[in-house]
Amino acid sequence: MDEWVDLSQPFDADAAHGSTPPPEFEQLTTVERDGVAVGWYGASTHTGTHVDAPRHFIADGATIDDLPLDRFTGPGVVLGVERDEPTALDADALAAADGRVDSGDIILLRTGWGERYGEPGYGRYPWLTADAAEWLRERDVRLLGVDTRSPDRPRELRPDGWDAYPVHRTLLAAGTLIAENLRLPAELVGDRVEVFGFPVNLRDGDGAPTRFVARR
Repeated sequence: MDEWVDLSQPFDADAAHGSTPPPEFEQLTTVERDGVAVGWYGASTHTGTHVDAPRHFIADGATIDDLPLDRFTGPGVVLGVERDEPTALDADALAAADGRVDSGDIILLRTGWGERYGEPGYGRYPWLTADAAEWLRERDVRLLGVDTRSPDRPRELRPDGWDAYPVHRTLLAAGTLIAENLRLPAELVGDRVEVFGFPVNLRDGDGAPTRFVARR
């Protein structure tokens, strides 16, 4: 595997968008017709591979443009918590995963769902429990990245009236950023890596599309 590894999913009309409208793309001009190519796209701030800022769940939380650049990069580890079915992952599951976790790390969780990106079943994924969120908070995690649509319970598997979002609320309140819809190769499981994930400098952004890469 190369020293540099792209952890981002393709950003196109099929990008994961959750409950928000699907992204739109249009070719406004072409070289052949107009002498210059210009495309247009429209998408929510939480489409495709992206970062959640604290403002996503906290009314007075920091926005994307508030955050210093060093919040989006640092040492980390890829933890393997692969599952074949949508199921809850608790603190014990994180503790049992291969890989050394240091205080202040970026933690990337590979469930294996990144390989299902774009498939009909992608929206039913493994998720983290409230005690898993506490486990991460206690370790002062800088950023949590997942290869699923969200670290919280999938929309299709929520009981009526569910509005807990324990992972988002716990981590964003503690200043831990959340990255979603990553592509995490199995070859990285257990490895210590340097992670880079700089989002678009979106003014007042509650989230933003991000290109994530890792360097061994």
